[in-house]
Amino acid sequence: MQIQGQAAIVTGGASGLGASTVKALADRGMKVYAFDLADGINKADSIENVEYLEVNVTDQDSIRRAMTKVSEGAEPLRVVINCAGIATPGRILSRGGTHDLEQFANVINVNLVGTFNVLTLGAEVIAKQEPIDEDGQRGIVINTASVAAFEGQIGQAAYAASKGGVHSLTISAARDLASHGIRVNTVAPGIVETPMMAGITSEFRETLEASVPFPARLGRPDEYAQLVLDLIGHDYINGHTVRMDGALRMGPR
Repeated sequence: MQIQGQAAIVTGGASGLGASTVKALADRGMKVYAFDLADGINKADSIENVEYLEVNVTDQDSIRRAMTKVSEGAEPLRVVINCAGIATPGRILSRGGTHDLEQFANVINVNLVGTFNVLTLGAEVIAKQEPIDEDGQRGIVINTASVAAFEGQIGQAAYAASKGGVHSLTISAARDLASHGIRVNTVAPGIVETPMMAGITSEFRETLEASVPFPARLGRPDEYAQLVLDLIGHDYINGHTVRMDGALRMGPR
């Protein structure tokens, strides 16, 4: 699918995986709408062809307002990338008692329900565009899961459940949206060097890197962005979750 002169949405677009993806898409001639919370947008770099919109992915009204803005733009929406997410840890049973239900629900709401919200409302806009090729393709949605969807560690019950849901959503969404010419894929990153990793010690970093078979290092956000570009460009990959993890298989801890 050719993307130059088209529009894209990236949630969580002000930092980490989202910020790298925003830049990669803008560098290739797309008009990019970066959805994020106000705190993130205030810290984000200004990039040509990128417009930051304050959006809470758990709030449908917030998303609808942003989608109206996107729909009014000169460039047709073709790409939606869901990067927004949180990773609040918690054990099912601990010395402090049972896992806080509100905390569990919040992780599910942001990571899974938020992804579904943006996928649904983004697909509604993409479906109104004219097909971009002879196959009738109109666009693509790419979601972000995690290797925790397959090998959730201790303390990751909420996170693993939410990302497992994103993985399971992929094939069903691809089939639902096939009649509209919209592909749906998911990326499942391993350990990636994002702002969440900034506070770890050098010793812990070395331990993490040693756990990755090859390359024995943390993944980079630009490698996530490159995979997104690859999925956009390969028209026959649909309904698939791609691991980006250096052959890592997470242990229990």
